[in-house]
Amino acid sequence: MSLSVLTIVRNRTAHLVNLLEGVRRSAVQPDEVIVVDMSDEPVALTGLQPFVRIERLETAGLPLARARNRAAACAKGERLVFMDVDCIPMRECLGRLSAAIEDTDGLVCAEVRYLGPGDAAAGWDEALLMGKGRTHPVRPFPHDGLERVSNPGLFWSLAFAIRRSTFETIGGFDERFTGYGGEDTDLGFAAHQSGCPLYFLGGALACHQYHESFDPPLQHLDDIVANANRFRRKWGIWPMSGWLEQFAQHGLIAWQSDNVRTLRRPSEDEIDNARSTWPAD
Repeated sequence: MSLSVLTIVRNRTAHLVNLLEGVRRSAVQPDEVIVVDMSDEPVALTGLQPFVRIERLETAGLPLARARNRAAACAKGERLVFMDVDCIPMRECLGRLSAAIEDTDGLVCAEVRYLGPGDAAAGWDEALLMGKGRTHPVRPFPHDGLERVSNPGLFWSLAFAIRRSTFETIGGFDERFTGYGGEDTDLGFAAHQSGCPLYFLGGALACHQYHESFDPPLQHLDDIVANANRFRRKWGIWPMSGWLEQFAQHGLIAWQSDNVRTLRRPSEDEIDNARSTWPAD
């Protein structure tokens, strides 16, 4: 079956270059790479491999669900690997993901190691990246092979694979989730509802390139509030509860049993003080 690698980008061309270099070095080459470009200025790269196709999406903000669905709609492959633009697939990552969804009709997540500033400089070496990358503190992966995960809330969209037919059966990402936050957790719940199992795949590794992050992500307050309410109405539980708790502690929101609403906007100082040393998703 053919393999498509899908990514979306907004003003992160340097990250995209490293992702494409990781694809170029991969043991298993995809049939195509689809890049949905939402950047303020269109991405302009030279020397791209012939199977890399950039699709322009003119948009304001960061409509993650819509952009990922657009990438899937443009793809021709029967196996889809979604990878965030700030990830670099290691040599065996694409091949292992592809083989996993050939053998198992599920939603399969690759393990992601987090890099620090400057770790993914030009001319990066895979062994060096793997030596510097940190594991996620609350998402332990098996050393090798597939591990079934019962909690759909642990799905993450940084690097995952799924059969095209299964993605279409699930309905793709719900585009009612606009902007940042909740759209990936929603896909995990939708997959679970449709009977599609979630797996963590050991040995399929990607490295997450460092970028500025905030904990909590105060700059996305409006999106997170809107998407949290949307998720609560759809599934009956609250997503992103850790962030909502922090927003409430800052006096930014009123969070009740069935609704959350914004009380005030964070100040520039509050946003600045939320800068995190731990890389974000």
